[in-house]
Amino acid sequence: MTKEENEKRLAHLKGIVLSLPEKPGSYQFYDEDHNIIYVGKAKNLKNRVSSYFHKEVDRYKTKVLVSKIFDISYTVVNTEEDALLLENGLIKKYNPRYNVLLKDGKTYPSICVTNELFPRIFKTRTINKRMGTYYGPYSHVPTMVALLELIAKTYKPRTCRFPITREGIEMGRYKACLEYHIHNCDAPCIGKQSWENYQENIKQAREILKGNTREVCKVLYEEMLKKAEELKFEEADTLKKRYLLLDNYCAKSEVVSFSIADVDVFSITDDEFNRTAFINYIHVKNGTVNQSFTFEYKRKLEESEKDILASAIPEIRERFNSKAKEIIVPFEMEWAMREAVFIVPQRGDKRRLLELSEMNGKQYKFDRLKQNEKLNPEQKAVRLMKELQTKLQMERLPYQIECFDNSNISGTDAVAGCVVFKGMKPSKKDYRKYNIKTVNGPDDYASMKEVVRRRYMRMIDEETPLPDLIITDGGKGQMGVVREVVVEELHLDIPIAGLAKDDRHRTNELLYGWPPQVVGLDVKSELFHVLSRIQDEVHRYAISFHRDKRSKHALHSELDEIKGIGPKTKELLLKKLKSVKQIKEASLQLLIELIGKAKAQIVFNHWHEKDNKEEDGLY
Repeated sequence: MTKEENEKRLAHLKGIVLSLPEKPGSYQFYDEDHNIIYVGKAKNLKNRVSSYFHKEVDRYKTKVLVSKIFDISYTVVNTEEDALLLENGLIKKYNPRYNVLLKDGKTYPSICVTNELFPRIFKTRTINKRMGTYYGPYSHVPTMVALLELIAKTYKPRTCRFPITREGIEMGRYKACLEYHIHNCDAPCIGKQSWENYQENIKQAREILKGNTREVCKVLYEEMLKKAEELKFEEADTLKKRYLLLDNYCAKSEVVSFSIADVDVFSITDDEFNRTAFINYIHVKNGTVNQSFTFEYKRKLEESEKDILASAIPEIRERFNSKAKEIIVPFEMEWAMREAVFIVPQRGDKRRLLELSEMNGKQYKFDRLKQNEKLNPEQKAVRLMKELQTKLQMERLPYQIECFDNSNISGTDAVAGCVVFKGMKPSKKDYRKYNIKTVNGPDDYASMKEVVRRRYMRMIDEETPLPDLIITDGGKGQMGVVREVVVEELHLDIPIAGLAKDDRHRTNELLYGWPPQVVGLDVKSELFHVLSRIQDEVHRYAISFHRDKRSKHALHSELDEIKGIGPKTKELLLKKLKSVKQIKEASLQLLIELIGKAKAQIVFNHWHEKDNKEEDGLY
């Protein structure tokens, strides 16, 4: 598009905006092919639509949307609620590209009550409203299973798929199946249960699915007493069993407060990248939580939490057919609804309900994150790197992290190790071992300087990519000596952090900056565990190298004194006799069998001549 064409486009759009009414309604943006790309709602159409074309708009995604708009249409309504409902309907119909996207819960099962003569009740993932009435979906499958088991035990709806008709029953076309004989069905197909009785059972089952379990309990209790007064003890006993089943189920349910008759609860939780909003919905009926479900809404623009929640509430209420007069939300809503009022509770049972909803939303977010990370392990690494980048306020992502540690005993066999983690995973081919060359005695700071200097001078000479972050196994002192070499001597711009330990030698702090400051990081967090793992790995690597070096020195030192014996002979002796002590104590005959007469005599003479000289006081 040329500059002239773009100016013409904007002039056309601003002309439409100037003529917009200052009334509530819904507006639609169209692209060059006159397809709807965005549907919005507004209390004041003129003010809301004109805000998209202000010069001070600095949100990138909004600018992208505006660049795609070629035409605008709108619909005026009487109330704010009508604007919400109209927006919801248009989004469903046109599925605009830039509107927030509901990731539908079609993978979650629902409960279907069919429209048949003798309805069936079963779980399904396929929604066909011509087939029957659907309750759900259920994000917590055990809850749904418990409901189905309760209904099956209490009302015994049929499970067979026969298309039962009145004529078929009258003509005796059907036979009782196994379910009847094991008392799981009362056989309406052969006239053992009347149509009226079956329908009454289904009616009560529907009330349970709606969450009116205690009301059904009350009806059953009253009917039980009535049958007992009429001396119909067998029928009263059947009703008693149903009543006890339902009462037991209610006792296990989440009871909030019997003063809360019918209320909807909504909360919203964002993911760490602010791309997806998780909206949890809880419905409370007669003090019992009978529905809890979390929806995912994927952001397309920089929609605020209030905007997303305002759009989601009418849609979710419609989906669950909720007529609750009170809606609990986490913050004041800018929109009003004709049939319900918004409440932001500060204390009491309603506040606890909101906290329960928020807890469910956060748990769903956590579960979804874990599920995604199992499918895509790289996602977890990126999340942890971004978290560390945010905590340390780093300019670039800490993809390559290096950590150093020294190991020595009173300054002997002094060594150091460097471990490298890439993408939060150990890159063992990049690990390096260092023998300390310039330091005498146990001086950890001087040893660290030598190793860091050798490491990064070589990387500079070889033009190897430098790390994004250096972590020291220690606090302020270790950070200081690394900084002296990296920043002051080599003039490298590499961030340096330190992992400090407490009096019990347990890592308890992450330090960063200069002078070092404690970073606010929970020691129980996943990120802290990963950093501790890096620290443990470098410690293990350095100690392992030091142990190997010390072991080889101890094993070979005495054998190296024997002149006339080469490396292969020494290796063979150690392999067969396991230790220097066993070689020293071996008989001449055994040594001859292992390495031959000439070499055996040299080894045997070495030990025994040495022992004789010690006895004579020559050493």
